[in-house]
Amino acid sequence: MNAGILGLGKYIPERILTNFDLEKMVDTNDEWIRTRTGIEERRIARDDEYTHDMAYEAGKKAIENAGLTPDDIDLIIVATVTQEATFPSVANIIQDRLGASKAAGMDMEAACSGFTFGMVTAAQFIQTGAYKNVLIVGADKLSKITNWEDRSTAVLFGDGAGAVVMGPVSDGRGLLSFDLGSDGSGGKYLNLDENKHLAMNGREVFRFAVRQMGEAAVRVMEKAKLSQDEIDLLIPHQANIRIMEASRERLGLPEEKLMKTVHKYGNTSSSSIALALVDAVEEGRVKDDDALLLVGFGAGLTWGALVLRYGK
Repeated sequence: MNAGILGLGKYIPERILTNFDLEKMVDTNDEWIRTRTGIEERRIARDDEYTHDMAYEAGKKAIENAGLTPDDIDLIIVATVTQEATFPSVANIIQDRLGASKAAGMDMEAACSGFTFGMVTAAQFIQTGAYKNVLIVGADKLSKITNWEDRSTAVLFGDGAGAVVMGPVSDGRGLLSFDLGSDGSGGKYLNLDENKHLAMNGREVFRFAVRQMGEAAVRVMEKAKLSQDEIDLLIPHQANIRIMEASRERLGLPEEKLMKTVHKYGNTSSSSIALALVDAVEEGRVKDDDALLLVGFGAGLTWGALVLRYGK
């Protein structure tokens, strides 16, 4: 029995913050942001719109898209670093709101790699037969931990949530390989400062991301016994267009096989890969039996990559 995607959903806040809006807030400009990051705009949640609100909306849509009801869900995993409180977990909050009375719930904190960690964890429960249907949500409200006076970070981040329901799929489809890892020695390069703002050493994080995303992507392709020509779509963490392009070039993939949403969402941490995956499906860029390569990196420092063959 293998574990694959049964349904998808997303939620993005209504408010759009453009590069031109940021020009009025910090010493920056649209051209500088676009050429260095690929970002043109990002979504910003309302003050009274929390991570669990976005997670609930995305999760609800994913369950409906899977043709299931909340009662069919056995486990809820939420990848996030912006819980409103240490406990109760976001997973437990949305478990109650969804009415998923039979589901256990837990949060997972691996920052921008969190969604891949969540998918791999869900697959283990499904493959062993312990659970049948697992909801995985990546959700973050990075606007609440962004220092809007720091131009080096204020231009990068946005809010949103993406979700999938994973369950048993037919032979040949589903999760084919994965590679998860951490390098705690690099934790100092991306963390929360004493003011609870996101602080980053951009040079060191960039160096780590380019190396680890490329290496992890190669490893999962080798484990899945797939060549670069057999990868139909690369869906990387949407942090920076230069990092994304470096990963694509490392794999020798043509530009049309790179999924990009960084221009409209920015870096949304745990929801980044999830939102890109949902958009790829909604835009018709993913067909049944396509081989998808998901890869990301995050604070910790962490990395996660997986290959899955899409289809129920």
